[in-house]
Amino acid sequence: MLNSHCFPPLVIRGRSLLPIVQGGMGVGISAHRLAGSVAREGALGTIASIDLRHHHRDLIELCRQSPDTTTLEHANLTALKREIHAAKALGEGHGMIAVNVMKALNAQADYVRVACENAADAIVMGAGLPLDLPEMTHGHDIALIPILSDSRGVALVLKRWMKKGRLPDAVVIEHPAHAGGHLGVGNLADMHDGRFEFERVLEELDTTFKSLGLSRQDVPLIVAGGINSHEAVRTLLDAGANGVQLGTPFAVTEEGDAHPNFKRVLAEATPDDIVEFVSVTGLPARAVKTPWLTRYLRHETKIRDKLGALRHACPTALECLSRCGWRDGIEKFGHFCIDTRLAAALRGDVANGLFFRGREALPFGSAIRSVHDLIELLLTGNTRPAVAARWSFSLG
Repeated sequence: MLNSHCFPPLVIRGRSLLPIVQGGMGVGISAHRLAGSVAREGALGTIASIDLRHHHRDLIELCRQSPDTTTLEHANLTALKREIHAAKALGEGHGMIAVNVMKALNAQADYVRVACENAADAIVMGAGLPLDLPEMTHGHDIALIPILSDSRGVALVLKRWMKKGRLPDAVVIEHPAHAGGHLGVGNLADMHDGRFEFERVLEELDTTFKSLGLSRQDVPLIVAGGINSHEAVRTLLDAGANGVQLGTPFAVTEEGDAHPNFKRVLAEATPDDIVEFVSVTGLPARAVKTPWLTRYLRHETKIRDKLGALRHACPTALECLSRCGWRDGIEKFGHFCIDTRLAAALRGDVANGLFFRGREALPFGSAIRSVHDLIELLLTGNTRPAVAARWSFSLG
């Protein structure tokens, strides 16, 4: 664990943590090895709940034998249970283990239930307003952390939750112009709106907190998106943030749960390789322009004109999203199977995978370093000499 740094702790539900949060990345990109390794350092590690069965050979075989929705859902819930317990064991009682649950998922309530029943320390929810998360977790001692992008969204959640007698245990404020994966805006044109600037959001929330009779100690604020250096961490914590969240830099660590090819694609991507597009969720997304995504974007207009309003059977039978552009025939949404493409990326299939990535350069450039090295760099600015990797990849 890292103790020699100058920043105050991030305190969530009475637990003092390093002010570093590892963001949730599905499908299977942030599972138990990454989340547990982050927690062991004294920070908050996050398991992305969606479709973790890919890390468990017996569950994949079960799904091959019975490729129906019920079997797939049961397999994923079993996988999530296993991953929580493995992450907590790896964390050795340090830090916290969170489970990220997208609001846009059909099975969101089941993922939340499994997280609560298996002693996850926190639930993080984005991809929609988590207004009913307090009800979903009633009776469980678990931290609740919504992901939002501007002060209006935070104020709405605060007011609704306060009426239910609950406050968020922290709030992640994600800047859509810099983060990877699904972005918290309605359309691509809104990404650079000034209302998302961290300093502005923090200042506006000071006013919001005062109007609601709250102090900043009541609800810590964690900023996310584009954070890639000790200087960035210092600037944001000095500006009033209580912590910072990173996704892509953790995805490419030695302990990251994805195939080495996945890490290579993210680590070697140049700014020109990173593009924004509309996902099947209807949300803007950011990823590396790999062969499949290049082909899809080249033909996107033709696909939308020809197939956009047609409904299709779910290619995997998972029925993962509550609204899916391909399955439901929503013309303005993306039209492909996101689960299939993200699973290909997890396996390291460069030709066919969808590789979500943030826009900024990575802290260690194209080098693959450990979770400890990354956290030490972010909190102290110090870079240790590289040592041999401690983890070998194993999918399942």
